[in-house]
Amino acid sequence: MTHTLEIGGLTKRFGKFTALNDISLRVAEGEVFGYIGPNGAGKTTTIRVLLGILQATGGSAKVFGLDAWKDAVEIHRRIAYVPGDVNLWPNLTGGEVIDLFVRLRGRHDRAKREMLLERFDLDPSKKCRTYSKGNRQKVALVAAFASDADLFILDEPTSGLDPLMMEIFVEQVLELKNSGKGIFLSSHILSEVERLCDRVGIIMKGRLLKTGTLDELKQSAAAEDGKLPATMEELFMRYYKVSEAV
Repeated sequence: MTHTLEIGGLTKRFGKFTALNDISLRVAEGEVFGYIGPNGAGKTTTIRVLLGILQATGGSAKVFGLDAWKDAVEIHRRIAYVPGDVNLWPNLTGGEVIDLFVRLRGRHDRAKREMLLERFDLDPSKKCRTYSKGNRQKVALVAAFASDADLFILDEPTSGLDPLMMEIFVEQVLELKNSGKGIFLSSHILSEVERLCDRVGIIMKGRLLKTGTLDELKQSAAAEDGKLPATMEELFMRYYKVSEAV
């Protein structure tokens, strides 16, 4: 199995505060990996290390076998990133921003760009300063999905989208998965994680508590107290309460 992303013993400290403590996980080609946890758990810090924005204090973070910090420029040619709070150039149009992003990666499909604009119901001729939060999010999603990236790092990507647009997002992620792309998805929307993800990692207070398929995580939780979680929400809350008690 070829892994697009590998983290081993990853630690990140800010002074005396440990934001990430010995995190290890892998994401394979054609896999959707869900990364879930409460606010402040360390999800975005992990992603910033993978993007080469932050340097790890210890451990390793590799993307395509390359060091996330030392080889960040080369890695960025092959990844697409969507943050949860998109900031755009106010005087550019949405179409101009999308074209800028896809040209930076060098590989994109013009026909797919047009299809995505239609599916996400986005007017690319409007200035970014006129867009709502949801429309700013659509710009980032169209730019990412129109590119021919090998790994998609999505950090709360559906923030601000309505239910119809979230359904379009789900369809696009499944299409990427079927084409062999790796997807690292951080999300607060547990139903979204349950629908999309092959495996899930639960992070709390900078520690990765569990990784596995949803069935594996549910069976593990059931082995601890004899009760099988019925939903993703119930599973998440069970681990959250355990972490709070520690």
